[in-house]
Amino acid sequence: MAYNRKNFLLRVKEINEVYKEYASKGWFNEYIFNNYIRDRFHISRATFYNYLAIPYSRLLLDVERMEQRRKKMEPTLF
Repeated sequence: MAYNRKNFLLRVKEINEVYKEYASKGWFNEYIFNNYIRDRFHISRATFYNYLAIPYSRLLLDVERMEQRRKKMEPTLF
């Protein structure tokens, strides 16, 4: 699968979901990063905190809308 904006945002979403799961239990960010994020996703602490700040759900909706517009504009071959 080619790397694009949608794949990036899906990765950010997955990281945020893992974070939210353990943060809701009251665990510290550093513990979550060291035990569940770092080895699984191979990102740095700074990248982890940057990913937490990304509004991925809104951006994913924008990407999906753009994909739908492109599909409507593509000429059909039949």
